[in-house]
Amino acid sequence: MKMHLLCGGRLRMRKSVYLPDAERTETIELPVSSVLLRHAQGNVLFDTGCHPSTVTDAESRWGPMAKAMVPIGGPNDNVLSELAALGMQAQDIDVVVASHFHSDHCGCNEFFKRATLVCHQKELEAAQGPDAVQKGYIPADWQHPMPTRLIEAQHDLFGDGRIVLVPLPGHTAGAIGALVSLDRDGQFLLASDAVALRANLEREIIPRNTWDANQASASLQEIQRIERSGATVVFGHDDQQWSEMRKGADAYA
Repeated sequence: MKMHLLCGGRLRMRKSVYLPDAERTETIELPVSSVLLRHAQGNVLFDTGCHPSTVTDAESRWGPMAKAMVPIGGPNDNVLSELAALGMQAQDIDVVVASHFHSDHCGCNEFFKRATLVCHQKELEAAQGPDAVQKGYIPADWQHPMPTRLIEAQHDLFGDGRIVLVPLPGHTAGAIGALVSLDRDGQFLLASDAVALRANLEREIIPRNTWDANQASASLQEIQRIERSGATVVFGHDDQQWSEMRKGADAYA
């Protein structure tokens, strides 16, 4: 199996969202990632990043949220362009795993029409709730007629221990990560926004954009346990880590 880290966009936000002690005027640049897992039983995308249209007109798609989460990537900083660089198209993807349904993680779901969507049941319920838009769930990004498989607990995607989905609630009600086991490069935990920055994990800082702080803290402890077991934690939006990791065709295996 191979693991390709793909660019799914780039954002600018207030640093205090993730590190509450930061000055409110200070901003931080955040990479947005999508991860392609080329498994013998199918091609899997873990998250699909931002919709390409947000580069030029985020407000039309995101509304007021576009002022808090500002796209700053280029026109090719999206999962479709990244797949094309690997000689792949949207129809080559068999499974899309949604870590959660915020717009910077599921913005390109609509393009993967033949893929099965896998998500946590509680995340789908949250996205369908009466106050969903206020919580950051934009229907244009997550609401698409894809075949859907709901999980409620830890789930081995192909039954061979290669891609194990792990519930990590707190940032949202149904947030999940993926524990990926590779032959050469070992284990990686794709943590998504369960831990956005390395500082959140090392200093046990709960971001402001957290649905439930107690559940987020418990998930943080679980991620620390997985890291101690030898896995490399891939943070949701850590620019320093992103600059250091292999990307695109330079795959982990």
